[in-house]
Amino acid sequence: MKRKIYRGCILIQVLLLASCNKFLEEDLVTYVSADSYYKTEKGFQDAVNATYASLKTFYGQEAGFTMTTFGTDIFTNGSDGGFKYYNFYDVSLNASDAYVRDAWREWYKGINQANAVIGRSQELEMDETLKGIRLAEVRFLRALFYFNIVTTYGDAHLTLEESEGVEIEATRTPVTEIYRQAIVPDLEFAIEALPDTQSDYGRITKPAAQFLLGKALLTRSYTSYAEADDAARSESLFTHVIEDYGFRLLDRYGDLWDISNKQNDEIILAVINSKTQVDDGTDELGHRGHLFFLMEYDILPGMARDVKNGRPWKRFKPTDFLLSLWDREKDTRYDEGFTQVWYTNNPTENLQAGDTAVYMPGPGKDELWPQSRQETKPYMVITKEEYTERLFPSVLKWLDPTRPDQQREPSQRDHILMRLADAYLLRAEARLLQNNTPGAADDLNEIRRRAAWPGMEADMEIEASDITLDFILDERARELYGEGYRWWDLVRTGKLIERVRLHNPGGAPNIKDYHTLRPIPLDQIDRTINEYPQNPGYPD
Repeated sequence: MKRKIYRGCILIQVLLLASCNKFLEEDLVTYVSADSYYKTEKGFQDAVNATYASLKTFYGQEAGFTMTTFGTDIFTNGSDGGFKYYNFYDVSLNASDAYVRDAWREWYKGINQANAVIGRSQELEMDETLKGIRLAEVRFLRALFYFNIVTTYGDAHLTLEESEGVEIEATRTPVTEIYRQAIVPDLEFAIEALPDTQSDYGRITKPAAQFLLGKALLTRSYTSYAEADDAARSESLFTHVIEDYGFRLLDRYGDLWDISNKQNDEIILAVINSKTQVDDGTDELGHRGHLFFLMEYDILPGMARDVKNGRPWKRFKPTDFLLSLWDREKDTRYDEGFTQVWYTNNPTENLQAGDTAVYMPGPGKDELWPQSRQETKPYMVITKEEYTERLFPSVLKWLDPTRPDQQREPSQRDHILMRLADAYLLRAEARLLQNNTPGAADDLNEIRRRAAWPGMEADMEIEASDITLDFILDERARELYGEGYRWWDLVRTGKLIERVRLHNPGGAPNIKDYHTLRPIPLDQIDRTINEYPQNPGYPD
């Protein structure tokens, strides 16, 4: 979709997905291979697997977390990193930004790869059922990439044919047409053709396609071009996901973040990583979420950087608003998603190995730790008054204690794209749009009961009268913080500007109405011979 698209000389890592008890295998092939190779069964299978590869360049990487976490109501900037303007909404967030450019490029690469697979498979002779499943996977991926593009950039170039050679013209197709011609029909095709499950963990399935179509229709339901039944169809699709396939909420919220429990009954779809290939350097696109949400624990008394506690890049600091959302007497989701205690791994005169070195009581507990009490302890206590851009509550969701050394950046963590709790939360939103607040309350109560401390399940339940869009967004924050949804959630619901101004002191002074879209990358504009207009508010 850019003026110069090089084919044949670009090598990528092609993920050949193996069965769930094996590691990912990997080959190197040209991005869009020779026409004759793609028309063989092996070439077709490789081409399908190559389409998955564009997922790994965004999800679980710093670009993906930056574009979805910064500049929201629940995270602001820590001390380090070069992309803070995503949080500040200042003039550096412009068409020249690398992440704006790279996300656009990678999603269109994925689309072109999908178009190549679809177009070159027409004459391929192989088992028709398997061929249909693989084409459905590719059409799901094309729909996902287009959905990401329109929800990030708005109107964009639409093509359902493979681009070969140099293209110098592009047009901005209205989002409504991209829904009509690509996103909805691709996902409807996928739902019809995909099986309920696949033996290769990580491959797309029917419930994943239903989930994505439900989310796409829910997103459209807020717009001026919504169709009358979008919310109702969305609710029905999420009901299928919730009821038809045996997914279940894990017993404890903390079970989701157990590194030995990656492939569990709550996961609908994940971008998978192989520990073997990540650790030996074959796959350089392992998950990096463990780097970004951590405070600078490794300079504190009794502490040194280690594998268990992570490598702290200090990118994303929770806002005061996020930290106010849990009632920790009832709700486990702060305690099971943030670190409270760091144990001595670098002994001092006063601290032996294994002693408490640092304690962070966290929201609702700080008042129990006045300075007079802190002074009676041999370890460091950090309360809210002492939070800085370097010292703040640290999300533990993505920590990987299996990394081979404390400096290693990529991790074997899978990136969760869809899980059952989110299906409940999105169905609650669809029900609210239809004024079904009792049904929305039922969905949220499923999530809230799982989040309760034992014996507090009834205390966590809410009533239909409690349900508002803001309450659902608060619940999404309590459940999904740090998982890469928030910016899109706030844009979808029309709440980005309001909530950033209320809850993010870094972003509040500069955010404008036009910031609900990212700028069109400059190289897209420059490399198009015809006029390709920039999004309003951003300079060309």
